[in-house]
Amino acid sequence: MAAMENHIEKILFTEKQISQRVSELASQITLNFSPSTNIGGGPLLSSSSSSAPVVVGVATGAFLFLADLVRKINLPISVDFVRVESYGSGTVSSGKPKISCDLKIDVTGKHVILVEDVVDTGNTLACLFEHLKSKGASSISVCTLLDKPSRRKVNVELVGEGKFYCGFECPDYFVVGYGLDFAEVYRNLPYVGILKPEMYS
Repeated sequence: MAAMENHIEKILFTEKQISQRVSELASQITLNFSPSTNIGGGPLLSSSSSSAPVVVGVATGAFLFLADLVRKINLPISVDFVRVESYGSGTVSSGKPKISCDLKIDVTGKHVILVEDVVDTGNTLACLFEHLKSKGASSISVCTLLDKPSRRKVNVELVGEGKFYCGFECPDYFVVGYGLDFAEVYRNLPYVGILKPEMYS
């Protein structure tokens, strides 16, 4: 671990900050998706689709965030994964994501919460939204650990009564840790930090 830590230029979000924010996000989701909760004059879960949400982790980057998040959501949720390839071993998204491993759970008529490690260009989200809509999801929310709005190329409209949950707004650096990688390394760091440019340039 010490060797990997020497590759980090700066810690952006500490283990404690992440844990606290994950708890806050889980509380928000629990509140929003409880059938009795009124939001903007009406319940997010209508009587016609009152099943608890399906939480879908986008592999592999979101696996730690997803694991911590779902353990703090106080609802009878289902959990699944989808794998989308867009980076390979580089630092910049190819812009042409493709689904390489699909869901096992049927999401027809269900509320889906997509759990992402980072939303940057929006290309991956756009791909996933189209895929989930084609599978009949009644609403699609997004819960991302990090958001990089400065890199957005595609603005995705939430589906149905979907919400956008964001852990932290992240400056435009290449970051690793807490599930995020470079060439499949650094995922197991307990914090999110900026990778030194010499490690990937």
